[in-house]
Order: sequence, then structure tokens, then C-alpha cells
Amino acid sequence: MPRLASLIVPTRRAAAVLALAAPVALVVGATAPGAWIAAPLLGLALLVLIVIDAVLAGRLTSFEFTTIPEAEVGEESGLQVRAQFGGGWRSAVGCALATDPRLFAGGTTSFALPRLSDGSAQGAVMFVPNRRGTARFETLWLRWTGPLALGARMVRKPLGQEVRVWPNIGAVRSPALQTFLRDAQFGLIARRMRGEGTQFEALTDYQPGMDRRRIDWKSSARHVHLYAKEYETERNNQIVFAIDCGQAMCEPIDGIPRIDRAVSAALATAYVALRTGDRAAIFGFAARPEVMSPFVSSTREFYRLQQAAAALDYQAQEPNFTLAMASLTARLQRRSLIVVFSDFTDPTSAELMLESIGRLSRRHLVLFVTLEDAELQGIADAPPDDMQTLAMAVTADSLLRQRELVRLRLRQAGADVLEAPYASVGTRLIDAYLAIKRAGAIG
Repeated sequence: MPRLASLIVPTRRAAAVLALAAPVALVVGATAPGAWIAAPLLGLALLVLIVIDAVLAGRLTSFEFTTIPEAEVGEESGLQVRAQFGGGWRSAVGCALATDPRLFAGGTTSFALPRLSDGSAQGAVMFVPNRRGTARFETLWLRWTGPLALGARMVRKPLGQEVRVWPNIGAVRSPALQTFLRDAQFGLIARRMRGEGTQFEALTDYQPGMDRRRIDWKSSARHVHLYAKEYETERNNQIVFAIDCGQAMCEPIDGIPRIDRAVSAALATAYVALRTGDRAAIFGFAARPEVMSPFVSSTREFYRLQQAAAALDYQAQEPNFTLAMASLTARLQRRSLIVVFSDFTDPTSAELMLESIGRLSRRHLVLFVTLEDAELQGIADAPPDDMQTLAMAVTADSLLRQRELVRLRLRQAGADVLEAPYASVGTRLIDAYLAIKRAGAIG
């Protein structure tokens, strides 16, 4: 690497020394006017000392910036900077970065580079991407101070390095889910996905707790023993995950937008659906339909769902449910399970959404998923210590009642409704999907 040109700059310590010397120079000028020449000489001496100190810090010969090219939203990742110097004595080495705001709050970060035994310096910092997309590390600044910490040398280097931030599929990799799917596949839980579907599979001994409607009375009378019917769970169903990309879904929950929480839950459930023999697709919409992936039927094609989910953009628009649901219905040739991720505030703003969900429920099975507003619930439950807190609690309680009214109207429109905290929405959605599958309600 060619020699890197550096600038010599004063440090905070040098600025503090200069600030302390200013009153002294003022007193000297007032008490001994003939000695005024001492003030600029002392300033010049300090300037020379700063330059000498910076020169003694040595020069930068090379540096390495290392980070992974891909990360997942909400998952911790890291970067590392290593600097090599040619001689000199350094009291401290620091680094600053200008980045995309989705990597660091405010688009900047700084950290120290501890010195190593070979004279180099190396440091690392962790970051948590808060949005999907392609993020860039724009510029790096390295700054190292001399032995007196009065002068420093600084290098600015454009980076232009990109990090692709993908949807979070941590739930898919979780040991609990993988163990469940492996056990189901090899028969430790269900050999042929027996459940409460529509296709008769076999007779089994009736056990306490089973639904009495499953008893085969003719066979039981013939053998003088209670037998129950088992059905094979339906396969090859179509599951569509319809994700609202509008303004409300772009609002953050615990630092991560609602849409990304929804995408993680959708991908985890889609993976389970593919492993159990169903087909899955991703549909995104805002003011108009944004993304519609083809149906995939194998976990080998799961990456296509990831790519479709990664293409869902953040839209500062109100969603057009009428257009979105009509477009989705036109693309489906058979009855399907449609999992709709969206949010709402009151019945008035949700009127068009309710109408569209009602029409969709006539031909398909609809599961409406929304994230629990823990902040609103916390405001409603806060002790009324003063009038402002009381007023906020009353308003929050009114909004919660209106949300409950919308959920009730969604159920009346024929949709199942799932509201859960963001931390457990993926698990709850998988449970709801498996219950629907066992009941054979899709086909």
C-alpha cells in the first residue's frame, strides 16, 4: 500500500493548555506591558511542541477495514480496523466512521484502537442493523496522538464498502424449531402428519381427552372396544403471506420497524409450511401491490422467499387494501390461507380494510396478524399520579378499546385474528398455522 498522507492537528489537551495560558498572557500584558512579546513566543513554542509531538507519533503505513458483506436486521454484527505504523511513540489511536444510518444511529460511530505488542493498533465495534437494504460504510478517519498527547496525525480514507442487510431468519435456525421439524419428519411426533384433517387415515384406540365426534361407533360396536378415527393432515395447500408496507408498519417497535418483525414471523412460518408439504408465497403492498413471489414448494427454494421479503420497501404511504386484496384474489386460482400482516388505530381508518378482508374471506381462509402495542398498554396502565398522566391513560384506554372493536369486526367479517407481542408473534403464528392445518380448514 502506498504511503498514506496525514494531517497534523492539535488535540483537546493542546486546546486546554492554550485556554489556560490565555488568562496568564492577559495578566502579564496588564502588569508588565513591556513583556507582551512573551505571549506570542509562548504560543509559538506551544505550536512547535504540537508539531514535534505529532511527528513523534510516527506515520501510518497501512490499515485494514474488515466486516462481513451480509447481515440480518436486528441481529448483532461487527467490524474490525487494524492499523500498522512506521516507528514513533503513540499515546492513543482512535477511529471514526461515517455510515448508513441503518447501521449506526445518526450514521456515525467512533471507537478506540488498543495498541498491540508489535506496535500496531486494532479495534472492533459491534452494530445492529435496524432496517433491510444495502448499507454503506462511507468514510473512515484514523487519528493517533503523540507521546505528550498535544499533537495528533489524522488520515481520512473513503471506503465505499457495502453490507447487504437481509430479513432476520433467526427463528428458522433456532434449535427448538429444527428439533421439532426433524422429529415430525422422522416420525417421533407424527409419522404421516396425522391430525384432524379431512382425509381418513386409520383407526386408533380412543383415549381420554379425544373429541367424541371422532369415535367410530360401528367399529367400536363390532369389536366391543372404543375406536376413534384418525385423519391425514392436508398437504399441498397454498399459503400467502400478505405484508402491509405502509406508513403504520414502518413505525419501530423496540428499534426495529413493525414490517421487519412481520417479515421474520412470516419467513419462519413459511419454512414450517414448506417442511410440512405446503406451498408458500410472499405478497407485499402499500398504495399499490409491490411484490408477489411465485409459490415455492420446497425448502431448497426458501431463498426465493427471502429475496422477495428483502425487496419489500418502506413506504411512507397509506395502504390501499381494496386494490391490494383485489390484485391478490385475481392471482389465486384456488382456495388458500392468506396471512395478512397489518396495523390499525381506529374503526374509521380501518373501514376499507374491513371491507376488503370481508370480501377476501368469502373465497379464502384469512388470518389477520397484528403486533401488540405494548407502549400504548403501558400508558393505559400507568398510575394516575397527576392530571397529565391521567389524561394520557384515558386516551390510551380509548384507543385500545377502538382496536378491540376493529378486531371484533374482523372476526365478524370471517377472518381469524392473532395479536401478539413482537417477541412471540412468530411462535404464535406457527401454532395458529399448525392448528388450521390439523383442522383441514384450508382445502
